[in-house]
Amino acid sequence: MQTYLELEEFCKLVHLNEDVVKSMMAKNSLNFKEENGKIYIEANQGTFSVVPRKNENEALPVDSISLAGESFVEKTIGTILNLHEKVLDAKDETLEVLQRENKFLKDALYSMQELYDEDRKTIDILNSQLKHAQNEVEFLKRKYKMMWNKAIENFTQNKEISKSADNTEDKL
Repeated sequence: MQTYLELEEFCKLVHLNEDVVKSMMAKNSLNFKEENGKIYIEANQGTFSVVPRKNENEALPVDSISLAGESFVEKTIGTILNLHEKVLDAKDETLEVLQRENKFLKDALYSMQELYDEDRKTIDILNSQLKHAQNEVEFLKRKYKMMWNKAIENFTQNKEISKSADNTEDKL
């Protein structure tokens, strides 16, 4: 897996200035890519490219070999430590984001539970009102039926009385 770092970040990690890194890029000794106007350098290959190389035929003094080796080790350790710090920072940031998200979801869940409880109470109240209204409608139906039955009964009695009165007048 290739990891790319921005130019400035890579320069900080390997303790070189941008001009030196750009000249290495021009010599194609560093893998890099350019996206959105920013230059990204491949970190793994880039750290090995900063180690000074000499021809194998040239004899190097012992002091310069040990100095180059120490410098490389120091830079590599510094790079590893910096990358480790960045990973830890990213981990902490991720944990904070997840904690905030969990708190948000927990608050939303409590809010939804409160709304559900309120809705349940409203439904219970509406059900009792509906039951009361149905009882009242039943009562009014019975009252209406009794009233009309009484009216029909009175009408038929009045009709019979008027017929019998007509019949008695006819007989007289």
